[in-house]
Amino acid sequence: MRVLIVEDEISHRMLLQRYLRDVCAADVAVNGREAVDAFRLAMDEGDPYSLILLDLEMPEMNGQEALLAMRDIEASAGVPPGRETKVLVITAHNDQKKVCDAFFKGNAAGYLVKPAKESSLLGLIEELGVLPH
Repeated sequence: MRVLIVEDEISHRMLLQRYLRDVCAADVAVNGREAVDAFRLAMDEGDPYSLILLDLEMPEMNGQEALLAMRDIEASAGVPPGRETKVLVITAHNDQKKVCDAFFKGNAAGYLVKPAKESSLLGLIEELGVLPH
């Protein structure tokens, strides 16, 4: 399983990496622009991410903008609907509008409220069926 953690706060980024250490290695991006670049590179290499943990509030390019850009990349690459990379959005504010936008405009698969709990994260990943068997 290939995972991308997109989080500008180093403490939360490290926490997410620690939660995933027994499951997979994770790449990291500190803002939306880096995330889109990493996503594009993974697609170009033919080794796309299975899961993206995406903070919604970030500098340079926010999570919603990054998610929409990633979905455009997938559409351009011919990824069929329903086969897109699974994305879990992360928010500190539990902002319903932003979370709803991520679901309806960006086809997010779930969300976590910061600080994420390990059991919640691993439970959502298991529900999505992206854990290696």
